[in-house]
Amino acid sequence: MNRITDPRAFGRVAVLLGGTSSEREVSLDSGANVLASLQRSGIDAFAVDGIPALVEAIAAGRVDRVFNILHGTRGGGEDGIVQGLLEALGVPCTGAGVLGSALSMDKVRSKQVWQALGLPTPAYRAVRPGDDVLAAVRALGLPVIVKPAHEGSSVGVTRVHAEADLEQAVALAARHDGELLVERLIEGDELTVAILDEVALPSIRIVPAGAFYDYHAKYVAEDTTYVCPGLDGAAEQELRALALAAFRALAVTGWGRVDVMRDRAGGNWLLEVNTAPGMTSHSLVPKAAGVAGMDFDTLCWRVLETSLPGGAR
Repeated sequence: MNRITDPRAFGRVAVLLGGTSSEREVSLDSGANVLASLQRSGIDAFAVDGIPALVEAIAAGRVDRVFNILHGTRGGGEDGIVQGLLEALGVPCTGAGVLGSALSMDKVRSKQVWQALGLPTPAYRAVRPGDDVLAAVRALGLPVIVKPAHEGSSVGVTRVHAEADLEQAVALAARHDGELLVERLIEGDELTVAILDEVALPSIRIVPAGAFYDYHAKYVAEDTTYVCPGLDGAAEQELRALALAAFRALAVTGWGRVDVMRDRAGGNWLLEVNTAPGMTSHSLVPKAAGVAGMDFDTLCWRVLETSLPGGAR
């Protein structure tokens, strides 16, 4: 049930979208959908493209709260910078706070936290400029995943099955700033669990037509299959419990999505947490919400509620 019934209780809502990260186009798509939904629900919502424009709108007294649908880092809204800004200015925002956002955006630090708590995540090596990447790969054993440590939406990600393919994979990932993450490839099913206000929604098992769930499969292809719930019975409950534990471990609040690989033996392996998940026509959180009985407008309303006092922040 919604905690708020009067749309005027939200005040003027800036839907923060676009920005300058590598995920700008996805954010524009997500933001347009969220904006249209909030307006259909009678909420006084308007679009703001990027952080400088948001600062101007706040300074002009036009913003009471922010629905953050800005994806990524370096001009995106998932690395804690926007959260720190809004916290300093006293403007409520959807999603995780500074710590949860920063930890989740850094895949290496996420894994370090999970490992410290005994939560399962694939073996990895963090690779800095000048490090021996081949040595890292050989220590883990092929096949591996090579990816930027601070990007989302499968940007710069390559599966490496042979040492001869490593140079090209590193070159692709190195187009993005920060460390590289070399991670043992888990062969099996890819699943994701959406979290909303401390509740894990039904999991989704992702079945791409291609080799794996890359950027094209996520946002362009129409032949990706989604099975929700992704598992049955006790296995489904176990997965949801693990996702919620991983979410809480990184101090994430409000809403988000936890990505998991399930190996052929039935073991679950945590990959990452997304603190401002996509809300496009291909996105996963709306699919899970639909199975849980929430249409898109109800989902957006419920997410916005987490920015109010007493919301899961």
